[in-house]
Amino acid sequence: MKKVVSVMMAAAMAFSLAGCGSSGGTADTTAAPTQAAEQTQAQAEGDSAEAETEAEAAPAGDFKIGILTSTVSQAEEEYRAAEGVKEKFGDMIIHQTFPDKAASEQETTISIALSLAADPDVKAIICNTAMEGTAAAMEKVREKRPDILLLAGVPSEAPDVICAAADLVFHPDVAEMGTAVAEAAAEMGATTVVHYSFPRHMAQPLNIARHDNMKAKCEELGLTFVDGTSPDPMSDAGIAATQQFILEDVPRKVEEYGADTAFFGTNAGQQEPMCKAVYEAKAIYPLPDNPSVFYAFPGALGIEIPEDKKGDVSYMQEQISAKLAENEMSGRMGAWSAPMHTMFINCAVEYAISYCNGEITERADLDAFTNIFSEFAGGDVSVRKYTDIESGKSYDNFFVVLGKFITL
Repeated sequence: MKKVVSVMMAAAMAFSLAGCGSSGGTADTTAAPTQAAEQTQAQAEGDSAEAETEAEAAPAGDFKIGILTSTVSQAEEEYRAAEGVKEKFGDMIIHQTFPDKAASEQETTISIALSLAADPDVKAIICNTAMEGTAAAMEKVREKRPDILLLAGVPSEAPDVICAAADLVFHPDVAEMGTAVAEAAAEMGATTVVHYSFPRHMAQPLNIARHDNMKAKCEELGLTFVDGTSPDPMSDAGIAATQQFILEDVPRKVEEYGADTAFFGTNAGQQEPMCKAVYEAKAIYPLPDNPSVFYAFPGALGIEIPEDKKGDVSYMQEQISAKLAENEMSGRMGAWSAPMHTMFINCAVEYAISYCNGEITERADLDAFTNIFSEFAGGDVSVRKYTDIESGKSYDNFFVVLGKFITL
């Protein structure tokens, strides 16, 4: 189980660190909450007790949805996505944020969730990224408000833990992304694929599965697959050593294998220097590990985002494509048509609305979920039930998602 926990945390980090810092602490489930947190929780529990008796007070179709995201400093994309749905649906949406040090402030997360549940009109709560403490928070909400639909996106907790607490859990399909990267590289004209990682990451089952799927698909497509090892950003040398290595090694690999070489890395710290080095070498960057246009591209390509364009997917696609055209690189970089966190939050809200309106009757409906995501992405999105790689256990309420690939 310890390995499973590390897998999920690693995957969550890999896909949610676009503009993120760390959670800023180590989980301590035995630590006493601060006095302020205790008071907040006590008040929330008292309010929730009243809410439990009034849960049916809201008329049919008159409901609210709570969204809990990281702060803007931790994960700007998901924060902006929540702002966008708030702007779209108005007072139907209540947007709150996890504490920046969620791992060590789980009592605060519980208090925030209970405060949402204290409103009898709240019929669904969406947590994305579902930080440490989400499962405990959902258990507390469930005790007070069993009627509330609970959704958890990109969880940091083990599948057994979060699936027991949430009605529906969703996460990027890390393992199958390996196949998608190889296919995208081939579509872009690659003859070689370089996979950068380091021993700590390559001890994790999901990263191993992604690597092996990528290698197998490369062999099937006739592409040369190359393992590259970069310094671990958590080593003594830190992230600066990782970034410097990538900046220097990408040109070496291009000199060795040619410009039709595609690059992929398993770590957030590798992405911006990799994108920059690939751009300068006119090589290929099929997908960042977090396949979002808001991730790696702006810093690497020097794209300034005006305040009124923050979270604007079309604007970012246009800006990236313009930069690539300037460098005669059109079609040599890619992403998902809908950035991951943007898609996850928008689609989770649509799913919750449909459920609250009675259009979806199951709390975890795979077909309905797939249709909503595919419509938002503008094309077929692959969704399947998650099966744990080590144990072989399948989860009926845990869906993994592979978005629609686009070239830029």
